[in-house]
Amino acid sequence: MHPNDVRSLILAAFPTAQVEVQDLTGGGDHFQATIVASEFQGLTMLKQHKLLYQSVQTYIDDGRIHALSLRTFSPEQWQKQTVQFEL
Repeated sequence: MHPNDVRSLILAAFPTAQVEVQDLTGGGDHFQATIVASEFQGLTMLKQHKLLYQSVQTYIDDGRIHALSLRTFSPEQWQKQTVQFEL
């Protein structure tokens, strides 16, 4: 798979999200995704990841995605994250 394919799957479930996906190995099956979505507001990281995995589970089950590392944030969490890095 191409990172844009994974990004499209995530955006289908979270249309207003900001999504960045990287292929970690160049093999098209190990990805890292950073997602900022208002749907994550008030949810624990575990619940955020569970919601997100629902959008790609078919591709994990059939092996097209072997590994997916996630960084998920609500817009407020992302704001705090980026402020910390600007210091």
